[in-house]
Amino acid sequence: MGIDISNLWSAIVGEARRECEREPEIRMFLEQHIIRYDEFAPALAMLLSVKLGSKHFPPQVLQELFENFYRMSPEAIEFAVCDMVATQQRDPAAVNFFEIMLFLKGYQALQSYRLAHWLWSNGRHSLAYFLQNRISEIFAVDIHPAAVIGKGILLDHATGLVIGETAVVDDDVSLLHEVTLGGTGKEIGDRHPKVKRSVMIGAGAKILGNIVIGEGAKVGAGSVVLDDVPAHYTVAGVPAHIVGRTETPAPALDMNQRLVFPEKRK
Repeated sequence: MGIDISNLWSAIVGEARRECEREPEIRMFLEQHIIRYDEFAPALAMLLSVKLGSKHFPPQVLQELFENFYRMSPEAIEFAVCDMVATQQRDPAAVNFFEIMLFLKGYQALQSYRLAHWLWSNGRHSLAYFLQNRISEIFAVDIHPAAVIGKGILLDHATGLVIGETAVVDDDVSLLHEVTLGGTGKEIGDRHPKVKRSVMIGAGAKILGNIVIGEGAKVGAGSVVLDDVPAHYTVAGVPAHIVGRTETPAPALDMNQRLVFPEKRK
């Protein structure tokens, strides 16, 4: 990963302290959620439990779940850090790490899904479904807890994102709002897309069925993809078709939304 979690947390606390000086009205909030903590994991556990808790499922119970998750699966903290760094590097609106953690619902929804996925993988399906439902209600992001999602993921804006049960998303992928990784009907079994590393999927794109989006591919905004996409190619349209090769090997990292069409032959 190449990122020291303790150094990152020190940077986040420093950002929060400086913001307290600039904006005294938010001091209490920042002290409660960041400054009073010595480590990243307990702070993230508290934040997400408060976001997802309700009178029917108290935040204290959720916080214990998150803390157990991070204690038993320390790689989840690495994933959370990778997702945060990916967001800061790819989203020009995400300047400070503390703002990503506290205010960007795509990041928060993704970390909440990771707990639901851990619960699902350990046979705790009812509780995983509960979390899926709360994530959908609070963040407008619907990810089935059985879906498999790697690290270094950017969920940009995230509103309306849907990821189905048998979907797989590899590392370093960027997904914009209203993307669907869904099925094509009432199939059973393995029926959702497999998105390879470094893919960028534009806003509103619908990728349907057990198809493969190859490494470093780009899917244009609003496209409906029903067939495999070769690695390092761009597709667009309804239904989507190949419009050319990608300009870079990792479109997810540069987030260039332009579609480059091949020149017409004279």
